[in-house]
Amino acid sequence: MAFKVKFWGVRGSIACPSPRHIGFGGNTSCIEVSAGGEHIIFDAGTGIRSLGQWMLKKDVKHAHLMLSHTHWDHINGFPFFTPAFLPDRSFEIMAGHVEEDQGGIRKVLSGQMAQPFFPVPLEAMRGKLTFSDFKAGDVFDLSENVRVKTMPLNHPNGATGYRIEHRGKAMCYVTDTEHVPGKPDENVLALIEGADLVIYDSTYTEEEFPEKVGWGHSTWEEGIRLCRAANVRMLAIFHHDPTHDDAFMEALEIKARETWSGAIIARENMRINLL
Repeated sequence: MAFKVKFWGVRGSIACPSPRHIGFGGNTSCIEVSAGGEHIIFDAGTGIRSLGQWMLKKDVKHAHLMLSHTHWDHINGFPFFTPAFLPDRSFEIMAGHVEEDQGGIRKVLSGQMAQPFFPVPLEAMRGKLTFSDFKAGDVFDLSENVRVKTMPLNHPNGATGYRIEHRGKAMCYVTDTEHVPGKPDENVLALIEGADLVIYDSTYTEEEFPEKVGWGHSTWEEGIRLCRAANVRMLAIFHHDPTHDDAFMEALEIKARETWSGAIIARENMRINLL
């Protein structure tokens, strides 16, 4: 069975549909993973709309939607995810950060689609939707050969990092998270240890970071340090700041590759095959 990753949205904070962002992509966070016959979607930023259109063409009937958290840039594509409106499709929607007093992930997503914010309610989605709340740190199996490990991340209102393991390979989705300079995040190190691919919150540069402390994001430099320390094979620099246009990202790519040969820049529509 294959183990493939595709980037449908790589931007953080807000979508950037401008000519200056088209090279790396302007859609917000959405990653598709195919592993052992399971379809996994990480986050429902604006990139999930295009993913949904592709799923219709390929007649994909079922997927697991795993949310890192529910800040707008990670969920505001969900109301435009066409497959969820079709009665012959089914989706398990999962989150590990929602507090009990918030009523669970179903209530959070329903609130986003409630008036006066959106005209079409969650109940209009005729697909079979199941909502699963877990605790970040839990481990569970999607099948006999696809395991999911989770870990809490350092982000306002909470966030969850994920690790997918299949046939001896592993990929990790680690966003959104803020590091403490000089103190590697032990949760992240444990989650990514020995992974073949780590997709990491690299919103800022180290020069930008001091003015953004408390905003919940990290840097590409910290991503490299963590991946080196954890014996990771490849780092995908991800969650690009909307002020970082193509020219900025091209220069960043050169710096990152000079710093560590295992670093790449995530681009919209990029594919990575792990098996």
